[in-house]
Amino acid sequence: MKRFVQLLRIAEVSKKTTLAKSTIWLKVARQEFVSPARIGGICVWKESDVDDWIESHFQAEKGVAA
Repeated sequence: MKRFVQLLRIAEVSKKTTLAKSTIWLKVARQEFVSPARIGGICVWKESDVDDWIESHFQAEKGVAA
């Protein structure tokens, strides 16, 4: 059975996280955000990785270790 993996480009990641594109790239450089993969010269993120990052920040806000 094949799994469907949804890929997001920077604009979609920005919209989903509500972070500016420049902030995302800064966080990637500081290793504070999921690093993208390059496919055909285009940077993409797995949607599940972005979702996990978002969820981990909600858990951290609640004082629960992610």
